[in-house]
Amino acid sequence: MARYMGTETEYGITSPNDPTLSPIVTSTHAVVAYAAMRTTARSRWDYEAEHPLKDARGFDLKRYHTVPVVDANAMGVANVVTASGARFYVDHAHPEYSSPEVSNAWDAMIYDVAGDVVLGRAATTIADLYKQGASVLKDTAPCPPLTFYKNNVDGKGASYGSHENYQYSRHTDFAVLTRSLIPFFVTRQVIIGAGRVGIGQEGEKEGFQISQRADYFEQEVSLETTLNRGIVNTRDEPHADEREYRRLHVIVGDANMSQHAIFLKLGMTKLVLDAIEDEVDFRDLSLVDAVADIKRVSHDPRCTRELVLADGRRLTAIAIQREYRARCRARDDVDKRVLELWGEILDDLERDPLSTADRLDWTAKWALIRGFTARGVDIGDPKLKALDLRYADIDPASSLYHALVRRGRMRTLVDSATIERAADTPPADTRAWLRGTLSRNYGEHIIASSWQSILFDTAGGPRRVNIDDVGGYTRERITLGDNMSVEQLIATIEAG
Repeated sequence: MARYMGTETEYGITSPNDPTLSPIVTSTHAVVAYAAMRTTARSRWDYEAEHPLKDARGFDLKRYHTVPVVDANAMGVANVVTASGARFYVDHAHPEYSSPEVSNAWDAMIYDVAGDVVLGRAATTIADLYKQGASVLKDTAPCPPLTFYKNNVDGKGASYGSHENYQYSRHTDFAVLTRSLIPFFVTRQVIIGAGRVGIGQEGEKEGFQISQRADYFEQEVSLETTLNRGIVNTRDEPHADEREYRRLHVIVGDANMSQHAIFLKLGMTKLVLDAIEDEVDFRDLSLVDAVADIKRVSHDPRCTRELVLADGRRLTAIAIQREYRARCRARDDVDKRVLELWGEILDDLERDPLSTADRLDWTAKWALIRGFTARGVDIGDPKLKALDLRYADIDPASSLYHALVRRGRMRTLVDSATIERAADTPPADTRAWLRGTLSRNYGEHIIASSWQSILFDTAGGPRRVNIDDVGGYTRERITLGDNMSVEQLIATIEAG
């Protein structure tokens, strides 16, 4: 089956002019400002089909028993569906961008990076309004200029997420899935880590590590995403036909600036899921202590530390990744490109991790830091933590990542015009095409939207149209004419 996927990124946020401002307030300003400049009508998020505490192990803790109705501009929960079919909203005091559903890792990478464009536009709008002394929120002062970071730690012990989502068959044995994925997730950080100055959740120990998130995982399996995090998350909220599908909600990855790292993160995981559903056996790669190992791998930038497997063997993270790659097979050209790049990166990491500094975030960051330490700057110097943060700044004018791209020291896979276009254009081959097109052209007819439904405002009252099929409601299957009435829209969608 098609492997539909997408990402969710909680961005770090600060107001340099007034660092004391609540991130709940500033995040709300950002979302509402973007919506005000980019949409003709506002719809709220439809929570009807949301079940974030339903567990794949067979229980549901239920967050609420009645469905909440939340205004699209409400403080702390503001929300907008973008023209690309993505969701931009406030979550846990962070602005969060959830990319539209796509059918392959290449498109997933493009729409992930498009989130930086969305946040950048919000920052520009906020800055312009501040100059005018204007605010998009009633009864609130103008919001000072904002800076957004695509990172995962605040330096004070808190971590925020960069999540991945993959549709898979409900008929896949969850215990087999979990057992197969844990060694993969523990070791893939040597490729997709974002790099971090500081060891420990609060950065209490001086040093550099591969991953921003590794120190925050405390068990192998868990439903939690903000505490007691598990390497495999058990959320069972498919955002699709629950009789046929589950959604693998991956919380163990870092937020990446590098297009190569994003593409590989999504592409490698897709291939491993394909292999699991093809009944490829990964039992021999089980680790004795995966929770400790995820930290051991992260704390070893040389990538030479050996992990103890349940069968007594000792293998490095690179060697374990080679085993996974060898058992995956390509189904299409995107898969072939993933396998080729996966092998290339593993070869280079084994030869010299810093040889990948033109493609991977953690090694690019490590190369910059090594330049300072070679001149006598101590690894605990605050300026290196500032460098760490500046790398993840999404503003091309101030970001160290973007500076490396401009200087030819960081390779990209697609140009900026492609990313800009994706911020405004939905993928054509998933239901996101319908969601984005409706948001852009027919917002006045929509009361609320979600991943699985559209709630229309009709003369007879609200009417919900379900769009459970992720691969349905595409540009090829649904033709929306100009100036269609709400009744015509509903009839066209339901006929498609």
